[in-house]
Amino acid sequence: MRYTFSFSVRLGALGLLGLAGACTAPRGITTSGKVTPQGEFRVAYNQGFNVGTAPLSKATSAVREAASSLGTRAASGDTVRYSGLVSNVQGAALAYLLDPVQSTADLSIRYGVVPRLDVGYKYAFGSHVFDAAYQLLGPTGSVENPELGAAGGTTYASVGLQFALQRARLPSLPFLNNLNNLVGLDASRRDILIPLTVSQSFGPEETLGAISYGAVYGHSWVSYGFNPSNLYNRAGTSVLPDLPRQSRNFSSYGLFLNVKLGYKYVYVVPALSVYYQNYGDYTLVDGSTTSLSGATFVPSLGLQFRIPNLSR
Repeated sequence: MRYTFSFSVRLGALGLLGLAGACTAPRGITTSGKVTPQGEFRVAYNQGFNVGTAPLSKATSAVREAASSLGTRAASGDTVRYSGLVSNVQGAALAYLLDPVQSTADLSIRYGVVPRLDVGYKYAFGSHVFDAAYQLLGPTGSVENPELGAAGGTTYASVGLQFALQRARLPSLPFLNNLNNLVGLDASRRDILIPLTVSQSFGPEETLGAISYGAVYGHSWVSYGFNPSNLYNRAGTSVLPDLPRQSRNFSSYGLFLNVKLGYKYVYVVPALSVYYQNYGDYTLVDGSTTSLSGATFVPSLGLQFRIPNLSR
């Protein structure tokens, strides 16, 4: 039987899945080309949404229904034979791990260590992110102590390095819980991002904010395995063994734009980042493979607080 479903139906159903929020490293770029001045702190909260096209194409309504039915049978001890539908639900699970459709949120703090260099930590409710940025262009003063020549429209540029470590997991929803009853997917991942950011200041030393844009390169290392339960070969004569731990890595290429608006101590930061990645080929329980690729859209809205260096 052939199933056809509209894109809007897929997006709506997957959006509901996103509300359950599996953890994923944040990829929205909300910083400007000017790094945190020496001795200052910046504290921020960002709320966004990660929209990956790979799960949109893999997790159709037919696949979700099959995962629910087959997973329930496996959990009750019934024999489940390997089939094309089992391959499809594995592909959908991998797509969610690599690039989920979900809401995102993170808390971060940055500190200016020396002129032109700041470091930061970000907690993304399951992911731990460490990063640093070096300012390549522009003055290094502060709002209270602007450098000579700093004015509205001044151009800043910086390059950053972000490292994230997380244990990848699926959203806690019946479709994916039932799927794991059947295939037992377990995974972890590490990610790096290298953003090159250019910005124009609103007011001297970004007193009123800035508009920032640039390009970003990312690389991810994924480790995953399947531990199936009551899953038999196609003939139904023997149980399929666990799939040994597999390792994959892939690159991401992106562009971003954000605007920081406020005055001196408090700023609102809307942002949009867009990525493309070819995730490569992934081995399934029966030894076959599935290929994944797609674009990712990361809109976000943040609130940033500036804590000045009062000793200067």
